[in-house]
Amino acid sequence: MSFDAIILGGSYAGLSAGLQLARARRKVLIIDNGLRRNRFAETSHGFLTQDGNTPSAIAAEGRAQLMEYPTVQWLQDEATSAEPLKDGFKIALRHGADITGRRLVLATGVTDVLPELEGLAERWGKSVFHCPYCHGYELEEGAIGVLATSALSMHHALMLPDWGPTTFFLNGAFEPDADQLQQLARRNVTVERGTIDRLEGERANVVMKDGRVLPMSGLFTATRTEVAAPFAEQLGCAFDDGPLGRSIRTDAMKATTVHGVFACGDAARSAGSVALAVGDGAMAGAATHRSLMFD
Repeated sequence: MSFDAIILGGSYAGLSAGLQLARARRKVLIIDNGLRRNRFAETSHGFLTQDGNTPSAIAAEGRAQLMEYPTVQWLQDEATSAEPLKDGFKIALRHGADITGRRLVLATGVTDVLPELEGLAERWGKSVFHCPYCHGYELEEGAIGVLATSALSMHHALMLPDWGPTTFFLNGAFEPDADQLQQLARRNVTVERGTIDRLEGERANVVMKDGRVLPMSGLFTATRTEVAAPFAEQLGCAFDDGPLGRSIRTDAMKATTVHGVFACGDAARSAGSVALAVGDGAMAGAATHRSLMFD
């Protein structure tokens, strides 16, 4: 069976792209393996009308609304490869037969590569975060830690005082220069140069190697990101190198450098949130429909 468009990834960006195509009465297949990037978070914030809802509930409602359209099909499976054809693309599946489509939308998201620190992984999305806009307000102006991973962590350290008193844990990742120290001082950021041993407690208490315990309401850190699937590489799409990882290169209409392939969401952005992913997907879906009409 062939489709007008195949969407790889059924999270927020993929759902949003699918909705635009469904409303254009196009035949759409969404292939999803169920692993959303924010599956570790208890609540989602900053998305108008859904502020404070659970990520799973937002995704489930989006899917339910999309599946009301009769031209949409959903396949819970894992795509393993993408191959260009003369008039479209072929997708191989781990548990099913190959599927073809005229257009392809990559909405696979990214994988976060976390800093190696005992106690951090199990607190990811609960008391350890990467986005202040998504999680800072709920810390209720309590003590906030920033775990440095490189000089780029200065950005986090200078932002977070708007959400609470901030301690910048350098942890041997880098040493601020004189100008950076002045910037931190102006923002009333406490600089901690000691080495962290682990995180413990219900929230994110920082246990130092010297035995001190510094209670934190939450901890923020910058992760490295990796595009979560190989399809863009397999098809020859270009990538952009960002400070924290690569992203699929797209133009303003979310078209990649390969004709007929569009990309949206965290895999095609240098920063992400649910709200941004939904907007990105809407543009990708509309652009995909336009290409079906006019290319």
